[in-house]
Amino acid sequence: MRRTKAIVAVAVVIALSVVMAACGTKKNNTTSNSSAPAKTSYKKGGTVTIVNVQGQTWPCQFNPFNPANNAVSLGFVYEPLVFVNILKNQAETPMLASAYQWGADKKSIDFTIRDGVKWSDGQPMTADDVVFTFNLMKQTPATDLYSLWSGAGLQSVTASGNKVTLTFANPAGPYFFNFANQVGIVPKHIWSTGDAAKKPDTWEDPNPVGTGPFKVDPCSANNIQYTANADYWQPGKPYIQKVEYPAYLDNGPGNLDLASGKGQWGSQFIPNIAQFYLNKSKENHTWSPPVTNVALYPNLDPSHKATSNLAVRQAMALAIDRAQVAKIGEGGQQPAANQTGVVTPTFNKYFDDGALKSSGYDKPDVAKATQLMQSAGYSPSNPLKLTVISVTGYTDWDASLAVVKQNLKPIGIDLTVSDLAQQTYDDKLYKGDFDLAYYGSAGGPTPYTELRQILYSKNSAKIGEDASTNYERYLNPDVDKLFDDFATADDAGQVAIIKKIQAAMLKDIPVIPTTESVDWFQYNTSDIGGWPTEQDPYAQPAAFNVPDTGQVLTRLYSNAAQK
Repeated sequence: MRRTKAIVAVAVVIALSVVMAACGTKKNNTTSNSSAPAKTSYKKGGTVTIVNVQGQTWPCQFNPFNPANNAVSLGFVYEPLVFVNILKNQAETPMLASAYQWGADKKSIDFTIRDGVKWSDGQPMTADDVVFTFNLMKQTPATDLYSLWSGAGLQSVTASGNKVTLTFANPAGPYFFNFANQVGIVPKHIWSTGDAAKKPDTWEDPNPVGTGPFKVDPCSANNIQYTANADYWQPGKPYIQKVEYPAYLDNGPGNLDLASGKGQWGSQFIPNIAQFYLNKSKENHTWSPPVTNVALYPNLDPSHKATSNLAVRQAMALAIDRAQVAKIGEGGQQPAANQTGVVTPTFNKYFDDGALKSSGYDKPDVAKATQLMQSAGYSPSNPLKLTVISVTGYTDWDASLAVVKQNLKPIGIDLTVSDLAQQTYDDKLYKGDFDLAYYGSAGGPTPYTELRQILYSKNSAKIGEDASTNYERYLNPDVDKLFDDFATADDAGQVAIIKKIQAAMLKDIPVIPTTESVDWFQYNTSDIGGWPTEQDPYAQPAAFNVPDTGQVLTRLYSNAAQK
């Protein structure tokens, strides 16, 4: 999965016209046609097969609080209070909460919990389950993936009848996306006993009980099979009755299955996509909107003397030819990133082009990079040896890192690429067991989301302990305060804060963005309809997005079943 961590809090509304205009400028963001016109309901039937390379077999773990596993549980089995669509002006869809009301100062919010919802084992879902879920995150901080209690100022979560109230120390508007959309509600009667109660952050949750449209039935190392939840609370849904999720170890076999139509929902890189995939069938389509960055994460802990050396990081940022990484590594299907960390043109409103140009990181400068490496004691004849971890089977990342390796060699860096199974990679990434890590974080409606993940110190941890994000271990109290101030700033103030955070990206080089990551999405319409499209972006389209998968799976239907 290209995103192993869920999204962290966001606030500002992004106009749909901006997002979709950005999508239209990317060569890869095309679609051959739109899905069939929406109907009120469809007959049930059909199977969807997902193709999304893992680089390993399935561990059959579905703990929604474990970032290594939540992309196969959130949306499929577990659901949030409200779904927020970052591609459509933050449009909201009520889920387990039928309504909500902010307090006057936005330091509290009341959710009305939906009546008539049952867990997949038949027991009723109530407000007590919602309270339990949030308090579990307080009692076991490792489950609080978004730093709600420690960073967002969450003070209490209480219930009165079918109402649940979240109270914060400060205005909590920027965190709505996080606590309403990203937290999967779990059943108290399951999670308050046995191993789930003892270690909720590491419990495997092999037979998850949720409110979502599907049940896990069964899971094996080679395939997760989901079957429709017959008692799902949305009347008549899901239409699709089965989802197959094979474990692909490499992009190659998955791409062949997509090209042949054996897999209908693709979420991975396809080289030469027009020739290999689109031209194989008129039913093969693609649409991949840009939302975030792929970057080199240097370990900033002082125990890693080379990568914690600013001169070394500056040299790398100057030596890497991002345009070549995009062209060769991603086949032109992802645009080059920039050192500010702001995705353009999607978020041009926040982008400080002048600061980027003044910094000198707007284009490669091998001569200056060489001088910086020499000041740190390294040269081509006395190279710095570094290892970057990546994920087995991510062939585009391998190709991108081959370009990075080539770029760094002339300045005195000997880079070794270490491809690891997803679970091993995740463990090293979270614990800070790396020199460099290649990683694509989750995005959101504004740059605030991704930058907060990367830079907010409360998301990090000591080496050897799991960080929720901020894997490079960046610690800057001034930048933390900027994130904290974001919540109470007006629109102009929020733009100004993002630009100040960009200044830290340019000064400290905490991570080095290489390409702008897209929601890899391929879809086949020979039998399955209802897909999200550029014309109808009702959810992020890639199968690795949570909880968007649930929105997609409750919209899809089988054409054959309608006959």
